[in-house]
Amino acid sequence: MQPTDRSSKKQPAGQKAERPNDAGSTGAALRKVYQRAVEEEIPAEMLDLLNKLT
Repeated sequence: MQPTDRSSKKQPAGQKAERPNDAGSTGAALRKVYQRAVEEEIPAEMLDLLNKLT
């Protein structure tokens, strides 16, 4: 396998790379993913293990 030539993707000095998303949409996406994780049910196996610790 040959290494990938990434030099062609570098921006010229002094130029910033364009970003497809702004900070607001990124923050909203992170909040949505976090909320889904919070709402997930804890698996019974995990609850059993936690009960063994107490």
